[in-house]
Amino acid sequence: MQINPGLSTKNANTWCPSCTNFSLLASVKIAISSLIKKGIKKKDFAMVTGIGCHGKIFDYLNISGVYGLHGRTIPTAHGITLGNPNLKVLVFAGDGDSYAEGMEHFIHAFRNNPNITLIVHDNRDFSLTGGQPSPTTQKGYKSKVTPKGEEKIPFNPIKIALACGGGFIARCNAKDIKHTAKIIEKAINYNGFSFIEVIQNCQIFNTELNDIDSKMYKVNNSNIKKAYSLADEWDYNSKNKRIPIGIIYSKKII
Repeated sequence: MQINPGLSTKNANTWCPSCTNFSLLASVKIAISSLIKKGIKKKDFAMVTGIGCHGKIFDYLNISGVYGLHGRTIPTAHGITLGNPNLKVLVFAGDGDSYAEGMEHFIHAFRNNPNITLIVHDNRDFSLTGGQPSPTTQKGYKSKVTPKGEEKIPFNPIKIALACGGGFIARCNAKDIKHTAKIIEKAINYNGFSFIEVIQNCQIFNTELNDIDSKMYKVNNSNIKKAYSLADEWDYNSKNKRIPIGIIYSKKII
């Protein structure tokens, strides 16, 4: 799929070399390009970003938006939809951004169900500020603030989303650009709050779980009981368990 040239900017990219944010940016551009080709105008897209490595996507994706506060991306995006319900609003946030400071907004977004697509860049640590553990960091991870290893078990955001009544819940692999682009396009087309967690590597911090691609397999599910079963397959702590990616649950297949 050819990327619409109008989606790129001239800003110098400061992500680390080989960061999987490059891949995710490509997936986003492919998804939006496909929707533009199908008749949606570029001006009908907007974005909100949080604070973190992910937030720099604001400088590299040429659509309107707000560079928001840490943990406050979802309410900012909700405000945009209230001002203009016709916009396709994308939220880019990190695992700390969404599941720590922003957890209250994450939970209530499923209940409020605004027409927003939340894309969580989950590299399982706070990379921009030095690699501190996030809510999805595995037990035993050593950092400057956990020199003896992380003692807490990680959250499972997919299970939280299901428990909150999410209508579109997906997980993607940042390295799989085409598949991720397809899921993002489907999420944008979903009428309501859609949630995509993107599993990605950090080249600097918490590299222990970077080689889990071989455990991933693709799903496309609309059965709620099956969704809970899929959510249980990976606990964000294991290197050996299978990891379903794709649409974990959608009230209707798009």
